[in-house]
Amino acid sequence: MKTFLSALLGIALISALINTANAQTSSKKVRNIILVHGAFVDGSGWEPVYNDLTDKGYRVTVTQQPLSSFEADVAAVKRAISLQDGPCLLVGHSYGGAVITSAGNDPKVAGLVYIAAHAPDEGESEAANGQQYPSAYKSLIKGKDGFDMIDPEKFAADFAGDLSPKKAGFMANAQMPVADLAFHAIIHDPAWRKKPSWYMVAQSDRIINPDLERMYAKRAGSKTVEIKGGSHAIFASRPKEVAKLINEAATSIQR
Repeated sequence: MKTFLSALLGIALISALINTANAQTSSKKVRNIILVHGAFVDGSGWEPVYNDLTDKGYRVTVTQQPLSSFEADVAAVKRAISLQDGPCLLVGHSYGGAVITSAGNDPKVAGLVYIAAHAPDEGESEAANGQQYPSAYKSLIKGKDGFDMIDPEKFAADFAGDLSPKKAGFMANAQMPVADLAFHAIIHDPAWRKKPSWYMVAQSDRIINPDLERMYAKRAGSKTVEIKGGSHAIFASRPKEVAKLINEAATSIQR
C-alpha cells in the first residue's frame, strides 16, 4: 500500500511539473502582432491576415502610417508598440520593412517579419538599394508636391498581379500617396542585426526586385520562404501563407 501511494504521489508530482512547464512556456510565447503597411496602400489590405491571426488567439494591431515622412511613419509604429502589453512581433510589407527596421529596436520587439519588404543596413536607403537591383515597374508618378503614387491604370499589372481585377482596381483607386523623401531616408542601427527575422520573397514582384529581397533575407540570416507567382501585393493576395509565416515566427520566439 505504501509503495502504491508513493507511486501515485510520484505521478502527481511529475504531472504538476509538466503542467507548470507548459504554462510557463505558453506564457512566454509572443502573442502580440503589429502589421505595418507599405507605400501606396493602407492597413486595410491586412484584413485577411488579421482575421487568420486573431482566430489563432493573437492580439493583432494594424498600423495606419501617414506616409508623410519616414520619421512620422516610424513614430506611428512606435506608438503602436508602446500600447502592447508584452513582447511583440513586427511585420512589415514593402516600405514598411524599412520602417520596422528602425522601429524594431524597441525592447518590446522580439522579432521581425519582412513580407516582400525592404530591410536596409546601416547607412543605406531603400531608394539607393533599388537602384542597385532595378525593379520591373515603370508606372511611378512623381507629383509636383513631392508625393508619389502609381499610375492607377497600371497598378494591377505592376503591384497586384495575383489579386482579382476588382480588388486590384479598388486598391489602385484607394492609394495613399507617399512622400518621395521617405524612400531616401537613411537607416541607422538596423534592428535585424540584433533580433531574429523571417522573410517572404514574392517571386513575381515587379515593385521590388526579387533578387533584392533575396539579398536582404540572406544578409539578415532570415528564415526565408519564397512564393511562386507572388506579386508585390502578397500581403493581401496570399494571406494564408503570410499568416503561416508570422505564426511560425511568433511560436518560435520565447521571452
